[in-house]
Amino acid sequence: MRIAMDEVFRRGPRYRITGPELNDVAHQAAADALMRITHKIQEFRGDARFTTWAFRFVVLEVSSKLGRHFWRVSNTRFDLDECAQVPDRSGTDPVSRSQARELVEAARDAVETALSARQRQVFTAVVNGVPLETLASEPGANRNALYKTMFDARKKLRAQLSSQRTSQRCGLMQRRRRRSGQR
Repeated sequence: MRIAMDEVFRRGPRYRITGPELNDVAHQAAADALMRITHKIQEFRGDARFTTWAFRFVVLEVSSKLGRHFWRVSNTRFDLDECAQVPDRSGTDPVSRSQARELVEAARDAVETALSARQRQVFTAVVNGVPLETLASEPGANRNALYKTMFDARKKLRAQLSSQRTSQRCGLMQRRRRRSGQR
């Protein structure tokens, strides 16, 4: 239990899990690890200390539980405020910050409008760090279908962002023409 708690508290913030949820995940991981250890005890060869061997099961269960927990409760989307902070930390000028903010807004809008619900769910999970193996372990999912879903999502996003960029350029050229004609 102590090892599970240590691992969960070390990894939990990365998955944005805190408080009672973190304790619950640790208890679940410890219980599942104990079950796996009791099933696999016959395979213990003694090449390493028993505690080292058992530790491996706990770490793997914690990793699995955290990834699955994120996937089950994931209703995340692109957080504009989080993404907008990236240019601030890099010390860029206001124009670059403005362009970065516009790009983030365009990407978020493209994710919300161009993707199907399943594509949006898989894409945001992967962008937020959920491994494809974790997604593939869910019932009814397989790795090849997830790769295809990600491929199609990226293709749609690329097309959407390109069309927005083209329409912005056309609008800019029209405004320039109007200004030059008015002078």
